[in-house]
Amino acid sequence: MLSWLFMSKLIHVDSAKGRWQTLSLAEQMGNIGSEINRALKFQEKNKERFENAINRALDLFDLTIEDPRWSHRLKEITRVREVFCNTVFSDNEYNTSLDDLNQYFYLFALAARKNE
Repeated sequence: MLSWLFMSKLIHVDSAKGRWQTLSLAEQMGNIGSEINRALKFQEKNKERFENAINRALDLFDLTIEDPRWSHRLKEITRVREVFCNTVFSDNEYNTSLDDLNQYFYLFALAARKNE
């Protein structure tokens, strides 16, 4: 396993204490998408804010992966985390951009809003 897949430190402490597990999968994925959107926004403008958004996205990925309700969706969630890490930290062998990922996660945000 590649070390960059598991290099985030927990930033979302309140979420880790249980609040995150009260959100639906669409809400969780939509929140991950919000951080990816921030990373995309700051990619060329502000290195610190770009890196912070990446770290927050990784935290939220990890919290979602740890949520036992999504064990049947674990393959999809871990695969999109892998693609995200490959896009940001590696050689981008999947030929995916942050914009591509932003569009993927945007659909979850729309689904979460629809179900409010």
